[in-house]
Amino acid sequence: FYHMDLYGSKERFDIFPEELSGQGDRPPEDTRRESALSSKKFQPSQEAGYDLEKEVAELAKMYGIDEDREKELELLGGHMEMVKNRWPPARTEKAGPQGSVYNASKSSSSEKDQSQSTKQQGLPGKASQDEDQSKAGAEDEAESPIWSREGLSSGSMSDEWNSQAVSEEEEAADVFCSTCKIPIRAFDKLFGEHKDHEVTQFPSAMESEKEEVHKNMCKLEEKIAQMENVASHLEEIFITVEENFGKQEQNFEVHYNDAVQVLAQKYEEQLEALGEEKRQKLEALYGQLVSCGEHLDICKELTDTTQELCRGNDKASFVKVKSFNWQVPLLEEFLKKEVDLELSTLPDFEERVIDFSEVEHLMNSINTIPAPCAPVINPQAPNAATGTSLRVCWGLFSDDTVEYYQLCYKPVSNEGHSDEQAEHTLKVKETYCTITNLLPNTQYEFWVSALNASGISPPSERAVYVTAPSPPTIKTKTIRSCENAALVCWESGDINPVDSYVVELSRLLEEENGDNITESIVGIPNCEALIHLQPSQTYRICVRALNLGGSSERSEPVLIHTTGTRFCLNEDTAHPLLAILDDGFTIACDELENPECDLPIYDNSFTRCIGILGSLIPFPGKHYWEVEVEEDTEYRIGVAFENTPRHGYLGANNSSWCMRHIITPSRHKFEFLHSGMTPDIRITVPPRRIGILLDYENCRLSFFNADLVQHLYTFNSCFQHYVHPCFALETPAILRIHTGIATPLWTAL
Repeated sequence: FYHMDLYGSKERFDIFPEELSGQGDRPPEDTRRESALSSKKFQPSQEAGYDLEKEVAELAKMYGIDEDREKELELLGGHMEMVKNRWPPARTEKAGPQGSVYNASKSSSSEKDQSQSTKQQGLPGKASQDEDQSKAGAEDEAESPIWSREGLSSGSMSDEWNSQAVSEEEEAADVFCSTCKIPIRAFDKLFGEHKDHEVTQFPSAMESEKEEVHKNMCKLEEKIAQMENVASHLEEIFITVEENFGKQEQNFEVHYNDAVQVLAQKYEEQLEALGEEKRQKLEALYGQLVSCGEHLDICKELTDTTQELCRGNDKASFVKVKSFNWQVPLLEEFLKKEVDLELSTLPDFEERVIDFSEVEHLMNSINTIPAPCAPVINPQAPNAATGTSLRVCWGLFSDDTVEYYQLCYKPVSNEGHSDEQAEHTLKVKETYCTITNLLPNTQYEFWVSALNASGISPPSERAVYVTAPSPPTIKTKTIRSCENAALVCWESGDINPVDSYVVELSRLLEEENGDNITESIVGIPNCEALIHLQPSQTYRICVRALNLGGSSERSEPVLIHTTGTRFCLNEDTAHPLLAILDDGFTIACDELENPECDLPIYDNSFTRCIGILGSLIPFPGKHYWEVEVEEDTEYRIGVAFENTPRHGYLGANNSSWCMRHIITPSRHKFEFLHSGMTPDIRITVPPRRIGILLDYENCRLSFFNADLVQHLYTFNSCFQHYVHPCFALETPAILRIHTGIATPLWTAL
């Protein structure tokens, strides 16, 4: 059980240093025997203590508790001392080797504990320690029989010590149970309750937990982003509610003012009509009252006159006065006149009903939706166009009710007369529309309005969209290639210029069909591209055109073989008497006329030499082709610069190198001309198939008899520019050109 002290200070790793040094008075044999037994018995304890110390250090470093390590070790050491004090002391003499070891360790540990307690409690130092040691020795002698008996039952002591050690080891977990998510000991995995559980090492468990925490953090960030979006949307809705409330309040106020104004107008109209009716009634009654007064006055006057006549006693005078009095006719007339005694008008007024229909209409229109606001048209999105269609999108940044949208568009004229272009209108329910039947690579102007029952909104700002270009057309006849490169040319299918081109190429293998694009070359500004390839392969090449609207469809594919050099013949350089047959690589001259007489002059054609240039070979390295001729054909073949004179002969200037064959009465004559000069070379067997090897790097142009594998001649000249193959006939004949031939190995010999 001394390995428990290893939780204490590092001095405890030294087993009995003081006891061993103080045994000089004992026999050497006993001392060596006991030392050997001690070292043999406690060697595992030392190793266990060392491993435990190392493990504690690693755990402290892993979990960042280096600062608290010393405090924990002191606490563990004190706990171990308390466990050791549970065991009774024993005498060395009577307990044998085990008792000797125990007594030595006990005395050593007691001395250290007493020294520590002396320092802590301030007791007298060495004198009191000597007295305690002497008392401890006496107690050891007195209790030796008891310890001897207990020594006989060492098995029970070992079991109790093992139980104490196991309780301490339970705290030293060294693996992690993935099922229970707790640290455990490896012993529990083998024999404990975690036997069937999945366990991992701490580093793996830590990495797994970190990964799980990282996943949870990612999920939490997604939730946070969603909540932020919801919060942002709620804020927008809040602002929209405030705006709509302001609009409705303003709308209500406008309608209320209109209704009040209509009511006031109705009130004024009815009040004016009522006053007019009152005036008419009063005027009628007043006229009737005046007429009645006049009649009363006449009646009163006639009554008075009649009374005066009746008062006289003379009957003759009464009759005389009555007959001639002027009032008599008036009385008779008045009596004959009918007097209107009925009321001209009634005092009651006509019941007037106010027409509130207009007011009701105004009041009902308060809840009527207003006309929508102007929509906002979006800029053109990437890949939203094809060569004949456009997808246009817009938005309405309000809660206005919209029944449908009215989309208008027209092409943009490059000449500035956009008003003269015809406008097209579409009725759309959604906030997007795909317009078809458009022209490729053409700009169109779009604007949109929103409509509902209340009216139409103002139009949006105008946006310019552009359709994608048409697919380019590759010039198959002008393709030039060699073993490691190819020059591809094409034509644009649009009148308007495009932004750039993309070349897509795929290598064809026996087990593949070549549909997968293996490489794309982007940002090509012109209608040609020099592409680097691998030798002895077959490539399928397509071209796309790009503009702001997107990419065009792929062009018709072409196949390029990187076996040898391939070029074509430039028809614009051909002499008028020279014809190019259908295969494009056979030239013929049917009849020979005087080439200097009355021939049409072309800008780039040969005028004297009945010749033609092949396309430029713009690739460095070696290039090989062959020419097939008849034995009696007179010809010139070789290479020339682009600026070689068209009015001269090939080989007669410093810009062309050629091999010439002419037939003399005596023999076949071969000349290798440059600047009009040739070496004296005799060829006995006229070649029927001539191989030409152009080597830019080594500055050589070689001619071979391909049938005999015979070297004929080599020009050593530094070509300052890339050259054209050149061919000419001096007699009516046919000359065949073979390209795409791999450079033979014998040309390097």
